[in-house]
Amino acid sequence: MEPCAVLLWGWLLLGCSWGPGPSGVGAAALSAATYELDDAYGLGRQFDGIGAVSGGGATSRLLVNYQEPYRSQILDYLFKPNFGASLHILKVEIGGDGQSTDGTEPSHMHYENDENYFRGYEWWLMKEAKKRNPKIKLIGLPWTFPAWIGKGENWPYDYPDVTAYYIVSWILGAKHYHDLDIDYVGIWNERAFNSKYIKLLRYTLDKHGLQQVRIIASDRLWEPISFVLLLDSELHGVVDAIGAHYPGTKTVPNALLTKKKLWSSEDYSTFNDEVGAGCWARILNQNYVNGNMTSTIAWNLVASYYEELPFGRCGLMTAQEPWSGHYKVEAPIWITAHTTQFTQPGWSYLQVDGHLEGGGSFVALTDGLGNLTIIIETMTYNHSQCIRPPLPHFTVTPQRATFYLKGSFYMVKTLQVWHSRLDFESGSSNLFQQLHPVKVWKGSFSLDLNVDEVYTLTTLKTGQKCGYPEPPPPQPFPSNYKDDFNIRNPPFSEAPNFADQTGVFEYFINASDPGDHVFTLRQVVVQRPITWASDADQTISLIGNFKWVNMTVTCDIYIEKQRDGGVFVAGRVDNGGIYVRRTKGVFFWVFSDGTYRVTGDLAGEEILMKGLSGVRDNAWHTLTLNIQGTSASGLLNGYPLWENVTISQPSNGWAAIGTRSFEFAQFDNFHVEAS
Repeated sequence: MEPCAVLLWGWLLLGCSWGPGPSGVGAAALSAATYELDDAYGLGRQFDGIGAVSGGGATSRLLVNYQEPYRSQILDYLFKPNFGASLHILKVEIGGDGQSTDGTEPSHMHYENDENYFRGYEWWLMKEAKKRNPKIKLIGLPWTFPAWIGKGENWPYDYPDVTAYYIVSWILGAKHYHDLDIDYVGIWNERAFNSKYIKLLRYTLDKHGLQQVRIIASDRLWEPISFVLLLDSELHGVVDAIGAHYPGTKTVPNALLTKKKLWSSEDYSTFNDEVGAGCWARILNQNYVNGNMTSTIAWNLVASYYEELPFGRCGLMTAQEPWSGHYKVEAPIWITAHTTQFTQPGWSYLQVDGHLEGGGSFVALTDGLGNLTIIIETMTYNHSQCIRPPLPHFTVTPQRATFYLKGSFYMVKTLQVWHSRLDFESGSSNLFQQLHPVKVWKGSFSLDLNVDEVYTLTTLKTGQKCGYPEPPPPQPFPSNYKDDFNIRNPPFSEAPNFADQTGVFEYFINASDPGDHVFTLRQVVVQRPITWASDADQTISLIGNFKWVNMTVTCDIYIEKQRDGGVFVAGRVDNGGIYVRRTKGVFFWVFSDGTYRVTGDLAGEEILMKGLSGVRDNAWHTLTLNIQGTSASGLLNGYPLWENVTISQPSNGWAAIGTRSFEFAQFDNFHVEAS
């Protein structure tokens, strides 16, 4: 038996003045309008699906560490058909070792002579999505690239053949090692495109038998890509869809003139409360109604990163506590279901205007086999603002809508009804409830629409609101946490809960070590990547609870770089993601020249203490950083090295490890005790 909700018989009183209109308002006071749904004169654009992004960056970082059954439950809510969000599309970052919003994701080729198709978690996530829905479409898009692609320049197009080879390797690796067929590939997220590179990418794909992989460009704005496609017929021939980001439900004339598929290939990015759900409901409809967009893809899939990083909780659901098992199925999941459970890529939109007279919108889709799905939203201005772009003011009022079904839909006798009402007063929203079916009388039916509602009316009887028992209650990150990295065959390349913000920290087997340090964590990015954000000049990985104040951080460290190598342990670390360069905290550094420093920032500019330590490279040492109140002290190999350093800011933050530059270094026996 599927864990799905029983049918809830609600009141959907059609044509009754005392129906679910606003209290105390008779039907006569409602604005009334009629809308025709007819396929006799052909259909609108083909629907390409609703999806979400994992990555751009490290947004699914904490998801992989969840214990079963919770991890599988989260995946079911996202991907299982007729269960929850039932997504049609999964878009993932092609990791490039650089900071891409909330962390770095590892590349399959850190160095030119290196290939490894088991790093990170996007391979695993794509397989889990496919396991639940074999028809899900997969998209890959790079945000950053390893340094060797640019041969010293912060630019991926000087050697377009190298970049094309690198991207195609990722697609071939997906197939060869994971049996994953990538459906679409992008160019460079929110950065410049290069026509020569796009053509070469198509050529390289075809040469490797990947004709079925389609190209989407340019994951930025509608222009200049649309204009260039109209000018360059060869480019027009190789780009299959124009992907714009945060289009505000609008497109541009040139984009329409290209006759290409138009997608909102990244959208939403909004805190996942009721307003976020309102944003999502509005753009899912209006991206087509106003902008002819046939796919909308949310950033991000699931908020599985420390909430105090940039854009905390901007996922369709929240799963940021693998240590407790707690997760939350947020309202945007059920808003998604209103469209995804009753449509499929390959269906077609009907040719309708789609604007409701009292404000709000509707879309209608058909599979061409007699099925019809209508999705209506009446989101109000204050309750549906997305993070970007700014939303022009509009008003929505309660209204009566009468629909006339014509053409092949004239024979429809009943429609199943699913309803959500977002409640901004009491917070007790009704989400994705099945109501009494609507009887269609002589090809027509009427609906009394209130504000901030979503209705799906459909001939399909397959919709389900499914669920699992409540997950465990939330718990803070363990205040006493150890990791010795002693794992022979790790399921993932990265240690649990460490969130890399510059550089990449991976499990490493130290074959030459005689004993204590065979299994370690190693920083492996040794050249600054082709960046997307402002990566730091140092590498850093965060862990723990941002609210920690007092803490003792201990870690064994091994500097591999001679002369000017260096590593640190840190506490009260206050920043990460795209803001990593301005990170403050208490940083205890040791260098291969035998000196140490204590600084108040990652950049190492605010020096609080310095001196000689006797540390050397290619030897193991133990660093201990103790922060209590306004005072910090440090131990080396268990003996005091410095003490009574006064700390004013920041007052709280994560623990962290890292290196002075892009250099190899190893870490072992990490331990933090905090309060």
